[in-house]
Amino acid sequence: MRAAFGAKNAEPALIEHGPVWRCDDLAMRQAVNPAEASWVAQTLNELDVPDLRVARPVRSSDGRYVVGGWVAFRFIPGHAEPRYDEVISASLRLHKATADLNRPRFLSGRADVFAMADRAAWGEDKNPTLDPDLGGRLFAIYAESRKDITLKSQVVHGDLFGNVLFDGDAAPGIMDFTAFHRPPEWAAAVVVVDAIAWGGADDAIAKRWGHLPEWPQALLRALLFRLAVHALHPKSTPRSMRGLEHASQVIGPLL
Repeated sequence: MRAAFGAKNAEPALIEHGPVWRCDDLAMRQAVNPAEASWVAQTLNELDVPDLRVARPVRSSDGRYVVGGWVAFRFIPGHAEPRYDEVISASLRLHKATADLNRPRFLSGRADVFAMADRAAWGEDKNPTLDPDLGGRLFAIYAESRKDITLKSQVVHGDLFGNVLFDGDAAPGIMDFTAFHRPPEWAAAVVVVDAIAWGGADDAIAKRWGHLPEWPQALLRALLFRLAVHALHPKSTPRSMRGLEHASQVIGPLL
């Protein structure tokens, strides 16, 4: 596959973010869903976001973005760091740039854990089957606090925690895009939930972004999403559940 993207003689080196293999100035990863991978590549190729480094996709020698189940991007340096308020700021800038994108067709056919959890969190799946010990019990409790919201859905990156790269004073960077069709406030709230649950963020981060529209309900749906993911995911453990229990205790009083 390296030859198809012009990196025939590069020695692959496994890096974080995926997993991803670096091949000189390229970063390559497997594409589970070719249609989604092509959409991501096309989107990132055309995306221009102020103060955000975007890893540009690389076409193969015959012009394709996906070859043999692999995609390639220009490598951008950096590592995930616990700079969570900066991640949220980057999220809001990113989603201003994606506000006018059409809803990707592949979202309708997505049936993975994250898609099921997303539908459950927003009440589109009325009776999700969730392991009560791994998030289902708390999901049922907090789902009763859902209220109608007027936030506008658009294309957003729904998994920015741990996937925004920092390199000193350089602008934050992204190498991929996990697409959802939800409000940008929800995407920011997912970062908050993840940061509190597993990133060691201070609890006050949940209040610092309270100026965003309908923030309590965005936070609630982000919490429900992560609880549902945890309850559905085969690799979830009681230990990782403790982080979500803490996040629930922080967010609950804000609802």
